[in-house]
Amino acid sequence: MPDTLDAQKIADAKALFQEGENMQLTYNVRNTHRAIGTRLSSLITRKFGMTGLQPGHITVRLRGSAGQSLGAFAVQGLKLEVFGDANDYVGKGLSGGTITVRPMTASTLVTNQNTIIGNTVLYGATAGRLFAAGQAGERFCVRNSGATVVVEGCGSNGCEYMTGGTAVILGPVGDNFAAGMTGGMAFVYDSAGDFEDRVNPESVIYQRIEVPYYEEMLKDLIREHVAETQSRFAEQLLNDWELVKGSFWQVVPKEMIGRLEHPVTLDAPEELRQPAE
Repeated sequence: MPDTLDAQKIADAKALFQEGENMQLTYNVRNTHRAIGTRLSSLITRKFGMTGLQPGHITVRLRGSAGQSLGAFAVQGLKLEVFGDANDYVGKGLSGGTITVRPMTASTLVTNQNTIIGNTVLYGATAGRLFAAGQAGERFCVRNSGATVVVEGCGSNGCEYMTGGTAVILGPVGDNFAAGMTGGMAFVYDSAGDFEDRVNPESVIYQRIEVPYYEEMLKDLIREHVAETQSRFAEQLLNDWELVKGSFWQVVPKEMIGRLEHPVTLDAPEELRQPAE
């Protein structure tokens, strides 16, 4: 069996492990290349520890369609940039690395209307960042416990059993959103006005953004998304912010409301709007 693409990256990254050099590597990728970045992350951890490198110390640029588990367990210091798309389990167990996925520069696809990453994205992620200029599949951010992510829509069961981190969804979500969500926070852009029919209110409250701190936090993440992916859709949201900000929902686990450093409402906690029974 041929060795993985990571074996080639490890050989090409010799200067990183010997001299600690900053590096940028570029490869073509296809969907038979799986778990890209995982072996490289293992060696980074052995040599430098989990946080020994600054974010983006080594950047790997990929063109094409990445196979399953892109960036699985990727650690701080590694950045994966995909020009194309990626299959299921992007960022599984993400552990501090950064992943960006965007269409090819010449693509005419409207990012927020097309899926660019597959199902079960960021399953069990503990840290790191993901920016995808397009929609994600089903079971997005399942059991995410610390990663930060911006996508432009997702399928059913988004943020299921999420326990930490921040998820920004700049588009529609599927049914059963936030089922069993006990930690972290989500922001959803609801231009169609049907989010209330999609969310599972058992463990979360959802409300319009009231507190300036969270509004600015959301805008900062969208700005970072634009910088990383050059998403024209997200850039337009920022340009029209005063017109669109009222279409965002802030989703917060009920058990976290009293533990947040910054309250999510300008009113007393008991006046937080609870979803109707």
